[in-house]
Amino acid sequence: MNNLLEAVEASRRFRTEAGELQVLKDINLSIGAGEMVGIIGASGAGKSTLLHILGALDRPSSGKVLFEGKDLAAMDDDALAGIRNSSIGFVFQFHHLLPEFTALENVLFPGLIGGRPVMEVRERATGLLEELGLSGRLRHRPGELSGGEQQRVAVARALVQDPRIVLADEPTGNLDTATGNDLFELFVEQNKKRGTAFVIVTHNAALSARCSRIVEMADGAIRA
Repeated sequence: MNNLLEAVEASRRFRTEAGELQVLKDINLSIGAGEMVGIIGASGAGKSTLLHILGALDRPSSGKVLFEGKDLAAMDDDALAGIRNSSIGFVFQFHHLLPEFTALENVLFPGLIGGRPVMEVRERATGLLEELGLSGRLRHRPGELSGGEQQRVAVARALVQDPRIVLADEPTGNLDTATGNDLFELFVEQNKKRGTAFVIVTHNAALSARCSRIVEMADGAIRA
């Protein structure tokens, strides 16, 4: 399996009033193209920090993160923004939709920022929302949507650029069991249909068990 995303001896340290705090410790992790990886561990284990490092939302204090063999830490902010926009999708526990814009407009933004033709990205965004069961909610703003509907809009936004990989941080954490299962089914379908790789941080053991591989973290390190 070809490595799509790889952390090599990646560590992350933060300075605090009490001294230096090491949140990640020499992480070595490879994600293959089309793979579904679940990341589990107790709160404070470093799971979200690892996801931020892998997605170039943060830089490691030491070590490397490679995307398609390219060292993300060696790139400038503009180059990183380009990779995040075109190749890496993000789904967070709190969906971070823009409240003043409609569901369709929220999904459109990554494509428009990436410079794709308006009609092309509108067709893609509309198709995704319809595929996610939101055909009747395109013009609704986030405040007019249920929690599950808002999260599905966030998933559509993450997928609109056809990323190589999606990083999801507790994507079902604020959803009821049935809605969470439906959302995970969407990930599985996208993985099979388009070959999109997924890295999913979750406390849900039943969902993580459906991933092709499970990574367990403890105290900032990979335990198993």
